Amino acid sequence: MPEASGAIFLFNKNISRIWVNKNTTKNVAVAMSGGVDSSVAAALLKEQGYNVIGLTMHIWDYDSVGGNVFHETSCCSVETMNDARSVCHALGIPHYVIDVRDEFEKDVISNFGSEYFNGRTPNPCVLCNSKIKWQVLLEKAVELECEYFSTGHYARVQYNEETGRYLLKRGTDLSKDQAYALWGLTQPQLKRTLFPLGELTKAEVRKYAGKLNLKTKDKQESQEICFIPDNDYSRFLTDKYPEQVEKIGRGKIVDGNGEVKGYHRGYPFYTIGQRKGLGIALGRPVYVTRINAESNMIVIGDKDDLKNKGLTAGLVNWIAFEKLAAPLEVEAKIRYNDPGKKAIIFPQEDGRVQVKFETFHSAITAGQSVVFFQDEVVVGGGIIEGSFME
Repeated sequence: MPEASGAIFLFNKNISRIWVNKNTTKNVAVAMSGGVDSSVAAALLKEQGYNVIGLTMHIWDYDSVGGNVFHETSCCSVETMNDARSVCHALGIPHYVIDVRDEFEKDVISNFGSEYFNGRTPNPCVLCNSKIKWQVLLEKAVELECEYFSTGHYARVQYNEETGRYLLKRGTDLSKDQAYALWGLTQPQLKRTLFPLGELTKAEVRKYAGKLNLKTKDKQESQEICFIPDNDYSRFLTDKYPEQVEKIGRGKIVDGNGEVKGYHRGYPFYTIGQRKGLGIALGRPVYVTRINAESNMIVIGDKDDLKNKGLTAGLVNWIAFEKLAAPLEVEAKIRYNDPGKKAIIFPQEDGRVQVKFETFHSAITAGQSVVFFQDEVVVGGGIIEGSFME
C-alpha cells in the first residue's frame, strides 16, 4: 500500500511537479492556518485531483486571551483567517471557518493553566493536534463527506502491511520535521491523514508557493503560542487566573541544601532549566532544577544538577504497535528541538513507562512530551511526569 502522504518527488529547476498518487477522486479537508505550509498543502492536493475543502479554526478571541490586541500576525488571528480565505479563493476551493472556541478553552487553554499551577510545563500544540485538529476538525471534515484530512505538517504516514498499522514517520526535511508534536494521533486518525509536505523541504514549499503567487508565499512562521499573541505566558496566567496567582504569591528560592537564596514571584512563572529572570546573584550561573508546587518553592543548582538518567511518562500512546510488552531500545526526544538520545523504555503495569537514557539527559521537564523513535518511525509518546537519577 503506498504512503498516505503521497509520493516521493523533487522539484526540477523550473519548479515543475509530479505528485504520484492515484486517489484522484476523493474529498479532503485541509486545516488552513493562513500560513504558507497549509496553503501549499491545499494547492498540491488540488493539483493531484482531490476535491479540496479549506477549514480554518476559530479557537479564541483577543478579548479573552489579552495581550497586544493589535498583534494581528499570530496564528488564528483575523488576518490569518483572511489569508486562508484568500488562498482558497485563488485555488478555487471552498473555505469554511469552524468555531472551536469552547473545545479549545476546555481541552487546551484550561490544561495549559492547570499544568503551570501544578508546577509543570505544558506543550499546548501537542494537545491541540490530538484534541482539536484531529478530533473536532476531523469530525467536521467527516460531516462534509471528506475521506481524508490534511495539514501542512512536515511528517509522513505509511501503512505497514505486515502489522496492519499506520505508521507516523519523520518528515524528510529533518530541520522542519514535526512528527514530535503528532505522537498523540490514533490509528483511525492516521488512516484518514494526508501529509503532502512530508517529502519536501521548506525551501521547496516556498518556491511552489511563489510559482502559484499565493498570498502567503513570503509569510514568516509564527513562533509564539497561538493564544498568547504577545508571547508573555506570565501575563496570560495573571490576566486569565488572577485569583489563583494572587493566592500563590511569592515564595522561596533555595539551593539543594534548602538554604534560602532569594524569593520568587510565584512558581507558575518558572520552568526547569531557566537561568534568566531569577533575580538573584550568586557569582555563577544557576538554574531552576526543581519546582515544588505544594510549598511554592523553587530549587536552584548548577548546570550539572539538571542532569538525570531517566524519566517516568504517562498518558502514553503507541503508534507502531498496540502495546509495549517488553523493554525496547529507542531514540527519545524530550522537547521539540532535542536531537534525541538513545534510551530503553520499560513498560509498567499501570500503562506508564520508565525511560532510561544511555547517557545523562538535561532539564527533563514534567508536562512536556517524550517521544520515542526508531529511525524514521515514531513508536509512540507520552507526557513526562518526573525524572530520576538511577
